Order: sequence, then C-alpha cells, then structure tokens
Amino acid sequence: MNRKYKYPLVIAINILLCPAVIPVSARQFASPTEGQQPVDSLSVYLEQAARNNPQVNADFMLYKASLEKIPQAGAFSDPELEIGLFIKPMETLMGKQVADFTLMQMFPWFGTRKAARGEASEMARMAYEQFRDTRNNLWYEVKAQWYQLCNLNEQYRTMKTNIHLLCQLEQLALNRFSASSAQATSLSVSSSSSAAAKSISSMPLASASGNDMAGMGGMGNAASAIASGTSIGTSSGGMSGMGGGSMGSTATGSMSDVLRIQMERAELEDNLATLQSARLTAEARFNALLNQPSDAPVHVPDSLTQRFYRIDEHILIDSILTHNPMITMLEAEGEAFRAKAKMERRMSYPMIGIGLQYSLVNKVADPMGMPDMNGKDMVMPMLKISLPLFRRKYNAQQRESHNYRVASELKRDNIQNQLQAEYINVRQQLDDAARKVLLYEQQYSLSLSTWQLMVREFSAGRQSLTDVIQVERQMLDYKLKKSEAIAAYNTMVAAMEKLIAR
Repeated sequence: MNRKYKYPLVIAINILLCPAVIPVSARQFASPTEGQQPVDSLSVYLEQAARNNPQVNADFMLYKASLEKIPQAGAFSDPELEIGLFIKPMETLMGKQVADFTLMQMFPWFGTRKAARGEASEMARMAYEQFRDTRNNLWYEVKAQWYQLCNLNEQYRTMKTNIHLLCQLEQLALNRFSASSAQATSLSVSSSSSAAAKSISSMPLASASGNDMAGMGGMGNAASAIASGTSIGTSSGGMSGMGGGSMGSTATGSMSDVLRIQMERAELEDNLATLQSARLTAEARFNALLNQPSDAPVHVPDSLTQRFYRIDEHILIDSILTHNPMITMLEAEGEAFRAKAKMERRMSYPMIGIGLQYSLVNKVADPMGMPDMNGKDMVMPMLKISLPLFRRKYNAQQRESHNYRVASELKRDNIQNQLQAEYINVRQQLDDAARKVLLYEQQYSLSLSTWQLMVREFSAGRQSLTDVIQVERQMLDYKLKKSEAIAAYNTMVAAMEKLIAR
C-alpha cells in the first residue's frame, strides 16, 4: 500500500510538464527591435512554476508527510516489559523469590492493521490530489498571465504599426500642404505680373505684393487659399493653361490636417506608455507565480497565435468526472472513512496479548520439600485478552465514520454538478471567443481595405481627413479586439485543460 503512493511522489513534479507547446522564439515586449533574446517558452515557465512556487511545494511536503503515516498506521503497539524487585525476598517452597520480569505483546484483531493502512493510504491520496489541484490552478494562472503578456505584446506591436501609418499619413498631408503652398505662391506671382502689365498704378502692385508675401510666409492665409481650391486665371493664354492644366488637378491641403494627425499620433504614443506600465504590472504578477524577483525579464513569443482546441463533449465530461482532482480527492476521502469504519469495527473486538513471565529465585538453606527445585528460576507463558464490554463508544465511532462517508459522497455529487456547469460556461466562452476572433479578423480586413481606398482618395483631395482618421481608429480597434479575443480563447483552452486535469 505504501509503494502504491510512492510512485506519484517520484513523478509529482514531472507528471504534467508537457503542456501545449507555444512557439519558443521570444523577445522582450519593451524593446521589440533589440537583438537576440534568450529563447524561452511557456512549458519552461510551467516547469519553473511547479518547482519554485511556495504553495505547490507546501502541498507537496504535506503529501510526503502523509505518506509517512502509512507505516505508522500498520505498526504493532510497543511490547511491554515489567520488572518487579522484592525489597525483602519472599520465601517460597522453591526458594527466595527476588524479582519478576514480565514481557507482553498485544495484537489487534485480525484485519485491523490492514484497515488502518488502508485509511492512511487514502488520506495520502487525498493529500496528493490536493497537491495536483494546487498545481493545476497554478498552471492555469501562469497560462492566463502568459496569454495576457502575449496580448500586451501584440497590442504594443499594433500600436507601433498604427503610429507608423499615421507618420505616413502625416507625410502625405505635409506633401499636400507643400504642394498647395507652392501652387498658391505661383498663382499669386502670375496675378501680380498680369496686373502690372495692364496698369501702372502702385496700389494693385502693393496689393499683389502683399498677397505674394502672404502666400509664402503666412500659413493661415495660405491654408485658406489652399482650402478654397480655386485657380486664379490671367489674360495670358500660356499662363492660364498652366494653372488649369497642371495646378488645377493638384490635391489641396491645410496645416490643420497635419496638426490633427500629430494629435492622433500623440494619443497613440501615450497608449504605448500605458501598455508599458501594464506590462510591468503583468510581469510582476507572472514572476510572483514563479517565485522569482518582480523585475526579472519575461520573454514572450513574437506573435500571439490562436490555439485550436477540438471539443468532444461526451469524452470531455467523462474525463472531467474521472480525472479532476477535486472529484478524486473526495472519492479518496470517502474510501478513507470506509476504511476507518472497518478499522473501528475490528477494534471493537478483543485484543490478544502474548507474554512471558520470568521469576528469579535464590536458594534457601533449609528447603521444605522438593530439594531438587531449590533455587530454580520459574518461567511462565502468559495470555492476555481485552474485553470490550462497553459497546456504545464503538457503535458511535462506526456511525460517525458512516456519516462522514455519506457527507463525502454528497460533496462529490455537488462538485460534479459544479464542474459540469463550469464546463458549459467555459465551452460557451470558448465559442464566443472563437466567433469574435473570426468577426474581428473580417472587420479588420474590411477596414484595412477601406483605409487604403480612403488614403488614396485623401491624397487626390476627394476625401476628408476626419473620415480617414475615423477608419484608422476602427482598424486599430478591430486589431486590438482581435488580440484580446485570441488571448481570451487561449485562456479558456487553459481553463478547459484545468477542468480535465491535463
């Protein structure tokens, strides 16, 4: 019985060190463009957590301690040795009796020791299942925190990508503004030259010169002129053809577009800083699970990938009801009380003691009869039997064990119902997360196509910046929601693995 539960002791840490594999190439979230980072994976962190977490080690030591109760439960009681010395030797027919030595060993009723070992073994199995449950909960927390870190890493990369897109959009707006400024400057020079050819008056020249300086140096007036989009014609046919042919088709822009893009980019950069802070907090929680310093670096994969999980409802429910540590722990508890009742029933039977008494006898000077027995020591075998006459306490002990066993069975039924309800809840959340991943993937693809079309229209002057930024926000939102949905899906897969104790 003892050997049966020493095998889990040897493999207790290694039994579940083969979780679902996560891509091992990793890099730090805070500096995604740095060089090679130490290669790490989720399986390595799970093993590290199982070996270093204080609560898991505490439950494992409790399991080892419970194993030591098995040989204690199956041991015989200590033999009893009684020594009696006569202060004044007692004279008998055989001589002077000096001392008595009595050795006695009590034996319980047949089957009592076996039942006691069975109870201790089941209690050790309870401790082992408690250890398994603690370890499985720890692994679930490690996986959930790991996927959260992967989600933050993915969101960080998405933010960086969107900031890069905004930089490109800002450059496009700057090009539009520069082209509009150059167009306004060229047209104002053409207008002043035409006015000087028609009249010698200084007032139009001053006006033309003022417009020219406003076009080159004043951004506000230039932006207004660019926003109007009107071409200034002259009486010269060549100049009119230049303005209408080449400059009339140029997209117009204003400096306000550039500033609005810069505001949007500043907001995303602030979100990056927020993600950095969230990363530090998540790393601290992750390191706490691994019992290592809170500032220890954590390496995550380059990208967040979805773990596909096939669900066979009947097999999963059977596996949950068979292998879940809470179920097996309560089953072991019920078996322990059953063995305890059997042991107490055997203890209500008589105990048998076998012993030996040795009497030390000295010779006397004048023996009375039987001179050949003078001074000869006496050896006497002994038999001792206990009489359990008071039955009320024994009957109460058996009723107590019976009630405890029934309570364990009822608790097991209750846990089974809770696990089935939890399984349905996890499966529903798993389906919702999978559906959201597909939805956000489609929405992101559509928003990306829409954004690309709107950027081309914006560069051609047929679309406003407000619409472009709105679509860009939607694209970012769908990408972030997709990352969160994948992380939620993977977390639910981990929850399902915890239910089936995988």
